[in-house]
Amino acid sequence: MHVARRWLSAFVLTAALATTGSVVAAAPKPQEVQVRVYDPGHKDYHNWDEREDRAYRHYLEERHEQYRKYEKMKEKEQRDYWNWRHSHPD
Repeated sequence: MHVARRWLSAFVLTAALATTGSVVAAAPKPQEVQVRVYDPGHKDYHNWDEREDRAYRHYLEERHEQYRKYEKMKEKEQRDYWNWRHSHPD
């Protein structure tokens, strides 16, 4: 009787672990957070993604400025960036 109980316990434990693993494997991947920035001067929106970040870093590099977050820039500096960006498309 002990042998049957051990086999049953092992089977239940294996089934529980297998079920948990398949539930975790089937969990959906989190969606990317998309940030949209409004450009009031040109009255349009821009998706702030890797491509925009590269362009922004290039802009700062051209101007010999250190990197700082876009949202920390003053409004005039943000306008200057979007003016530059519209004249430098990908």
